[in-house]
Amino acid sequence: MAKSHSAGRILDIAIAGGGYVGLSLALALKKADPSLAVAVIDPKPMDSLGKDPRASAIAAAASRMLDRLGVWDEIYPSAQPINEMIVTDSKLRDTVRPVFLTFGGEVTDGEPFAHMVPNGVMLPALHDQASRLGVEFLAPNSVETFRTSPDGVTLTLKNGETAVSRLLIAADGVRSKMRDLAGIKTVHWDYGQSGIVTTVRHERPHNGRAEEHFLPAGPFAILPLTGNRSSLVWTERSLDAKRLIESDDFTFELELERRFGHHLGQLELVGARHAYPLGLRLAREFVKPRFALAGDAAHGIHPIAGQGLNLGFKDVAALAEVLVDARRLGQDIGAYDVLERYQRWRRFDTFQMGVVTDVLNRLFSNDFDVIRAARDFGLGLVDRMPSLKSRFISEAAGLAGPTPKLLLGESI
Repeated sequence: MAKSHSAGRILDIAIAGGGYVGLSLALALKKADPSLAVAVIDPKPMDSLGKDPRASAIAAAASRMLDRLGVWDEIYPSAQPINEMIVTDSKLRDTVRPVFLTFGGEVTDGEPFAHMVPNGVMLPALHDQASRLGVEFLAPNSVETFRTSPDGVTLTLKNGETAVSRLLIAADGVRSKMRDLAGIKTVHWDYGQSGIVTTVRHERPHNGRAEEHFLPAGPFAILPLTGNRSSLVWTERSLDAKRLIESDDFTFELELERRFGHHLGQLELVGARHAYPLGLRLAREFVKPRFALAGDAAHGIHPIAGQGLNLGFKDVAALAEVLVDARRLGQDIGAYDVLERYQRWRRFDTFQMGVVTDVLNRLFSNDFDVIRAARDFGLGLVDRMPSLKSRFISEAAGLAGPTPKLLLGESI
């Protein structure tokens, strides 16, 4: 439990950001070492977590971690297994969309490579479990400034209070204020695209099938939810996305139907529609003395491969393992040499995924017939190579490469 003195709270670890990364990291640390004084600081009130209308694709490795952290049983009734994935490539005006690539949905018998999970279920489950284990929540509040010294980092909060922590972790999103205050630069460019997110109900069952339709403006993903519902991640050029978001329901639904098709019957919008700009942003450094980045604060990538959230969970598992191991060895958890182990583990993986998603987006978000013929040949070739498809499934499930213990379902 955090202590107090005239200088404010005394913490072991302060986490700026109460989204899925900040919450799961706080929970993982506290579950592994109950003696740690961990606080989550977020500008939003914690009772707003259940109001998040979005849904997320949770890879098999991440669901293993959530199970180890004691929240998967609460999430599972609302989780929709992805049993199959298909990939098409066509122009918007094409009446037929040939399937070039299909994936079976299991990494082991009975274990789908991913589930779709409503954020409004996952986030409260993480918060409640972390709270039960003694994580302190300072919300609504935020870190306005911080000052690092050899022994710790002093935080000044928006409400005027101060806190001293051995380590500050920034999990405050792709436009991270903490990253900027730490002086960490990023590699960044804008794609000129926006992702439209909404939820639809359809007449026929999806049978757990996810669909990725590559269209000239960008990918149009149909992701299954429980019941006859699907979550959409619809990529458009930013000006077109703005026009669609601001259009009336009839126009929006007409454009949606052109992309969605009629294979699941009549469509009905059942969620608000939102658009957010798409770009690539990679931090040049993940750590500084007594400071670390995690999740989107370290890497913001295109949603074309559905890996953004799962990269964040991998950060959580790796950082928690590094910090807990260091504490058990009697090392200073805020020391740069300890944090550098986390950076070595995660930076190349996130850089690699950033490059992959960038190349895929540039390759598929265009209307050139020669390029389309080449990429369709490549997709068809992959579809006929079971070993390569198995590798892609492992990547999508979060089980490729050096995997932290939590993502294997093991304790740290």
